Amino acid sequence: MTLSMLLPMSAFALAASISPGPVNLVCLSSGTRYPIAQGLIFVTGATFGFIALFVAVGLGLYSLLSMVPALKEALTLAGVAFLLYLSFQLARDRGRLEERSSEKAPGFMSGVIMQWLNPKAWLAAASGIGAFTSGNDLEPILVFATVYLPICWLSLSSWVYAGAFLRRYVHRPIVMLTINRTVALLLAASCVYLLVD
Repeated sequence: MTLSMLLPMSAFALAASISPGPVNLVCLSSGTRYPIAQGLIFVTGATFGFIALFVAVGLGLYSLLSMVPALKEALTLAGVAFLLYLSFQLARDRGRLEERSSEKAPGFMSGVIMQWLNPKAWLAAASGIGAFTSGNDLEPILVFATVYLPICWLSLSSWVYAGAFLRRYVHRPIVMLTINRTVALLLAASCVYLLVD
């Protein structure tokens, strides 16, 4: 693994991590609804969840799913169910920021689980492994995972901070309601993509 590979790996990791997807939308929503520290706990879980998925895919998990279509189908359905649950939770939210204290923000394990159920994460892991590593050689997989980790964490964190920025300027429940329902609709739309893909 040469140093010249680190720049394209970093560019790939940034593009895959910062582009909109289900996890990014939850980060944005967390930033608008909860303290930043709670959003960053979810980000940390999502980052470590993705890195574990990335290494597992590099070591052959994606090949296993290709050989056992029923397992892949079950994973897709679990992802759809989880995204629809999150979508429902956002859609029923009333947009009142001052009433948040009794609600629980998505935590570390939610972040881990969501990455394993996230089709964007599987696609990013499989395409990254395919483009920058060969076979089941552990060293380049671990190097790429090491490059990916801080980039993924910072990218997801930026969505939490973007949500926190929005929160500072959004005080009317109707505006928060609109944001929550838009994010809920986008999450539900990603389920349609999953089912027809």
